[in-house]
Amino acid sequence: MSLSFADFGAVEAALEPRELVDALREGFRSGCEMPPRHRHTWGRSNEPDATFVLMPAWQNDGVLGVKLTSIVPGNSARGLASVMPIYILFDPMTGRPTKVLDGRAITLNRTAAASALAATYLARKDANRLVMMGTGELAPYLVRAHCAVRPIEHVEIWGRNPDKARLTAESLAGLKQNVKVVDNIEESVSRADIISCATLATEPIVRGAWLSPGAHLDLVGSFTPHMREADDEAVARASLFADKREACLQEPGDFTQPIKAGVIGEGSVLADLFALTRGEHPGRTNEDEITLFKSVGLALEDLVAAQLVVQKQNG
Repeated sequence: MSLSFADFGAVEAALEPRELVDALREGFRSGCEMPPRHRHTWGRSNEPDATFVLMPAWQNDGVLGVKLTSIVPGNSARGLASVMPIYILFDPMTGRPTKVLDGRAITLNRTAAASALAATYLARKDANRLVMMGTGELAPYLVRAHCAVRPIEHVEIWGRNPDKARLTAESLAGLKQNVKVVDNIEESVSRADIISCATLATEPIVRGAWLSPGAHLDLVGSFTPHMREADDEAVARASLFADKREACLQEPGDFTQPIKAGVIGEGSVLADLFALTRGEHPGRTNEDEITLFKSVGLALEDLVAAQLVVQKQNG
């Protein structure tokens, strides 16, 4: 059996930010079957253990897809990427595998588009100043996605390593927005309409005292209880939202730590993307409200992105 493969370039060419945001909106409205992600330890004798992660999703009488990701810390010594995902789609009738797609491109694009989807409900409609905190591979995707849904005019890039921040800014040279590197994090955050964070921080890098009325905080980086990007004051000041409420109450430190400390309760998370897209919660309710969106990444998002790639390639 021969399977067609969409490599990184082919997936990138098929996924335009605004189009993917709209597809995700419909995907969250419709929903799908989405078991919790499966994590398995892959034992190694002479290096740190590897991890194998499976993220399946399907629609009843519809397509099934699964992202398979190997995470091999020892690859850094081999000059290879530590995280290697692929995505497989299956025929809805026969269960036959029909398409393999580059999982890295799927993940980068859908993660950024989910944050932008949240911003359509939570960021001010006139938001024109974006601060991107973090200089990893995801940062340019988040900038482009937010610029696709709000009238952003000024983009500021901050990172712990100024050289990486400059490289990130250079990668966005084709944008019509004014892009620059900044080093005064407090000043940048205090004047921002949208603050997007994609870091591996284990201590807060955004302080609630810095947030101006009407700001929207987009937290993408933390995905374990030991990771955190915003402090207790930021969480306490903001109206809280998530991609999936249950997952964000269990996994990222940005919510689990302040819940454990009694700063917020589980009921403080007002809605997730399922509720927002279905009109069960209005999202932002006034111009001065501070909003916070936390994402952990969902298999539904992968499935929607993969289906959009196939749809675009089939014309």
